[in-house]
Amino acid sequence: MKVAAVVPHWNRRDLLQTLLANLAEQTRAFDEIIVVDNGSADDSAAVAEHAGAKVVRLERNLGFAAAVNRGIDAANADWIAVLNNDVTLAPDWLATLLAAAENEEAWFATGKTLVASDPSRIDGTYDAISRGACAYRCGSGMPDGPFWNEPRRIRMAPMTAALFQRRLFVEIGSLDESFESYLEDVDFGIRCAIGDRWGIYVPAATAYHQGSSTWGEWNKYSVRLIARNQLLLTAKYFAGLSRWPIVAGQLLWGLVALCHGCAGAYLQGKMAGMRVARSIPAQRPASENLKAFVRESEKTILEVQRQTGFDRYWRAYFWLQGL
Repeated sequence: MKVAAVVPHWNRRDLLQTLLANLAEQTRAFDEIIVVDNGSADDSAAVAEHAGAKVVRLERNLGFAAAVNRGIDAANADWIAVLNNDVTLAPDWLATLLAAAENEEAWFATGKTLVASDPSRIDGTYDAISRGACAYRCGSGMPDGPFWNEPRRIRMAPMTAALFQRRLFVEIGSLDESFESYLEDVDFGIRCAIGDRWGIYVPAATAYHQGSSTWGEWNKYSVRLIARNQLLLTAKYFAGLSRWPIVAGQLLWGLVALCHGCAGAYLQGKMAGMRVARSIPAQRPASENLKAFVRESEKTILEVQRQTGFDRYWRAYFWLQGL
């Protein structure tokens, strides 16, 4: 089995150098490393080539989804590891994930990702989505602990650091480039769930993530795209579902954005989302399969919050749902 690493990248050659050196330390070596350079203004592409990576050069920044798609197209492998440029992998990350995925006959796998600056805290594990079309990276910001050490079957994997069968992108389809960046992996995960493709969470496979290294945390660009893409998810998949959770969930997220000084970006994103959503062909009401998945996913969020402690957003969201 051949495995390719696909690294979407834009500027920050320092991050790329660190990651490429880290990938060379894997106990199970990657068969190829593909860096998709999203029109960097620095010499990132030359740095990657000097390190022995295959480089796909894009003339401008087309976003995360397009970069991942171009990298997969360029890969000659059975498995694809999608990696952010600001992650660091434990030496046995690939060997552990690949062995678990093959043993369980899973379509994809992800491990426990810790905050690089504070490894006692979770950066992310697996993803879930609420009936409000708002995604949750389970464990994000929470203390690490026994709850996060249990392997489990999952329906969505964040593309911070995850491993996928190559044929999944043929059967389910590539990432939706209209999302540009943010929530494109959630969109992909929803399609996996609809198609009954599942994955596994393998906590023994550890990675460390700096997070928000390109744009910064709670910056207006990210908030605008997330707010917009929440509406794209709603338009694509939530036709015929109850409107109240959607309104409640996305307005609450706007309140969080307001608290971070990003109310204007949130509103700009919603307006852009409404424009883009109008161009999406009218969707049939959500299938029973999709409805069941969304209910199951929201129950996962509730389970995680009950087990590890509620944050203010989810406490308010579930209170409004009467839970």
